[in-house]
Amino acid sequence: MSTTIRPGSIIVGADGSKHAARAIAWAAEQATLERRPLVVLSADEGTVHRINAEAVRLAREIAPNVEVVGLTAADDPRGTLVELSREAHLLVVGSRGRGTLRSMLLGSTSATVSRLSYCPLVVCRPRAEEHRGKGVLVGVDGTESSLAVLDFAFAQASLRKQALTVVHCVWDVVAAVAGLRNVRVEDVDLGPEDEAHLLLAETVAGFGEKYPDVAVALRVTHGLVDEVLGGRSAAWDLVVVGRHPLETVGRMVTGSIATAVVERAHTTVAVVPEPMIVRPS
Repeated sequence: MSTTIRPGSIIVGADGSKHAARAIAWAAEQATLERRPLVVLSADEGTVHRINAEAVRLAREIAPNVEVVGLTAADDPRGTLVELSREAHLLVVGSRGRGTLRSMLLGSTSATVSRLSYCPLVVCRPRAEEHRGKGVLVGVDGTESSLAVLDFAFAQASLRKQALTVVHCVWDVVAAVAGLRNVRVEDVDLGPEDEAHLLLAETVAGFGEKYPDVAVALRVTHGLVDEVLGGRSAAWDLVVVGRHPLETVGRMVTGSIATAVVERAHTTVAVVPEPMIVRPS
């Protein structure tokens, strides 16, 4: 197939499953909000063209004012999605929520693409019963690299007219001794005078002027990032987590954290690549 797409498009994977339909619905709504073209990709054997045509029809029904283009590929969709991510604005895929799937566009695809994509990846997972529509939840570490992750989260909250919760997780001696693994975002905050909280406030400073319509809550908590942002965040509509650049050693850590969040979350997750920060020698 030709992998040429309009730069800035949103790309969604479609394999005919209900999990892919969930992703198509999310991507079509996002394309409408951002006024971007939508590309529907199907990659498999046999009935791939029929599957793609039905997915395109669904996308057009949901977003009648969006330009929707269908693409099919016979090869592994993971490589195709990563290659398309060079020109894309956003990738969107579905997920069953647990275990593995035979489908080429679900299962391990989200984990692989989340580690390699050049643009943000959104994984649409099934909603949990405890979902309460609390808006957007983003995890940051207070570094300059996390500004791109924050900007993505603020933009999503603004587009969807939702509140934003910014959380910084601290794993230290206190957390280790207390065995704080299953910490919820709503648990006791460390307090505004804590150094980590002050760092978080400094990191968020400035985004209020760019996104004055977004209501922001700051949280600093003891616990593991993947536990706080993954298994304990079902109440939120979207969880946003960053991933270090491919060229850095740090991606071995943050890449695995992002993958763990994707695999554990009971809501939609966005993995945002963080830019390479070059320091003068």
